[in-house]
Amino acid sequence: MFSEAQVQDSPLAQPPSKIIAVHISYESRAAERGRRPEAPSYFLKPTSSVAASGRTVERPPGTELLAFEGEIALIIGTAARRVSVEQAWHHVSAITASNDWGLYDLRWADKGSNLRNKGRDGYTPLGPDLITAEQVDPSALRLRTWKNGQLVQEDTTGNLIFPFAQLIADLSQHLTLEPGDVILTGTPAGASVAQPGDTLEVEVDAPAAGLSSGRLVSTVIEGTDTFAAEVGAVPKVNDLQREEAWGSRHAAGLPAAAEPVLTAQLKAKLREAPVAGLSQEMRKRGLNNVTIDGVSPTRPGSKMVGTAKTLRFVPNREDLFSSHGGGFNAQKQAFDQVSSDEVIVIEARGESGSGTLGDILALRAAARGAAGVVTDGGVRDYATVAAIDLPVYSRGAHPAVLGRKHVPWDTDLTIACGGATIQPGDIIVADDDGVIVLPPALAEEVADAALAKETEDAWVAEQVKAGHPIQEVFPMNAQWRARYEAERAQG
Repeated sequence: MFSEAQVQDSPLAQPPSKIIAVHISYESRAAERGRRPEAPSYFLKPTSSVAASGRTVERPPGTELLAFEGEIALIIGTAARRVSVEQAWHHVSAITASNDWGLYDLRWADKGSNLRNKGRDGYTPLGPDLITAEQVDPSALRLRTWKNGQLVQEDTTGNLIFPFAQLIADLSQHLTLEPGDVILTGTPAGASVAQPGDTLEVEVDAPAAGLSSGRLVSTVIEGTDTFAAEVGAVPKVNDLQREEAWGSRHAAGLPAAAEPVLTAQLKAKLREAPVAGLSQEMRKRGLNNVTIDGVSPTRPGSKMVGTAKTLRFVPNREDLFSSHGGGFNAQKQAFDQVSSDEVIVIEARGESGSGTLGDILALRAAARGAAGVVTDGGVRDYATVAAIDLPVYSRGAHPAVLGRKHVPWDTDLTIACGGATIQPGDIIVADDDGVIVLPPALAEEVADAALAKETEDAWVAEQVKAGHPIQEVFPMNAQWRARYEAERAQG
């Protein structure tokens, strides 16, 4: 049952058996986040998070990213199990306003579930009034949010990626929606961060019908309950969380993102340039220790170009594996957060006596658009990994799990792999000859030089095929150099 604080002024006649929230459902939010889902996705919120209009929302001490998200809440009236899109809206009894509060400081520990950051007491206020569903057109509703009296969110359900009926029909394929259940239908652009002292108001209305939920009011206060590190996850944030909580880098007070070093033009050059040629040009510039040695591809004939995302393993110690090896550990974080055109480079100290990745992680990296994986350790499920469309370079196959030799420790730091030092953002290029690390500042120059040398070598090869002696053309003497330059000038 609800507590007295929850029941007071709540528009719900009974506690829901579940609260289901949609991730991204408005076109404006998808544009803001830079990603548009192909299908709806969901997470659950506990019923203990329900609160009424006029209640306070606590931001725990030591945190900074309490984010508001004005949303339209659907209240299920009759049970729905495997219902059609055409019949879905008939299972909704009412709609009202909601604010899907979240504490982004805890998202790092909550990947996918949102339990810690969105499940706290009072983080699902609803109300104040209900609008009867049969009185409105679900595609003609308006949602607005005010922060300290200023309008910060406004959108209509005509701009949904996934109409309400689709959400209900989809959910009913997987579970029974029961009377009283609440569906939070996502937030439009403009969701951002609130501070203690801020007042947020959310209203849902049907302008054509003259109906409104009234304004759902929440006031943010500084909480008093702290987090115990010895019990579980504690808050921590980075600039990515700040950007997503505030809605943009600009709103979060962060500098504009740097232009990518690996441009499409540079990537095309590096895909054409052989690693042997790149190695030769790096040596000319005094860099001899830039190859990741002792690794070979699971898919011979493939080419890999990307920027380094680093992951470090330390030697296995049972107590440390107990504290760092389970849950959403550093290894899983790296594979679950790798971006398009990134290469996961793993420091395994040359220890190939266990796997450092297997088929599931390889599939996740491929789904994320990763450019590949390099590890100076072993690979489990080797044949399956080799069949995945993802370049992987390793010291070979090994059937043992990670914990036999390694503890996943940390990510995104300078590491050593195969005798080379790799920093996050270094450019990694690989082919059948091996793997090379290019400092970003030199990459374009080295690529251009390697391609020019490749053209020259191809011409030399033609001369050798024609019967000319190697001593004259490889390397070219002055006479042959002049002939080469003259032919190039003629096109």
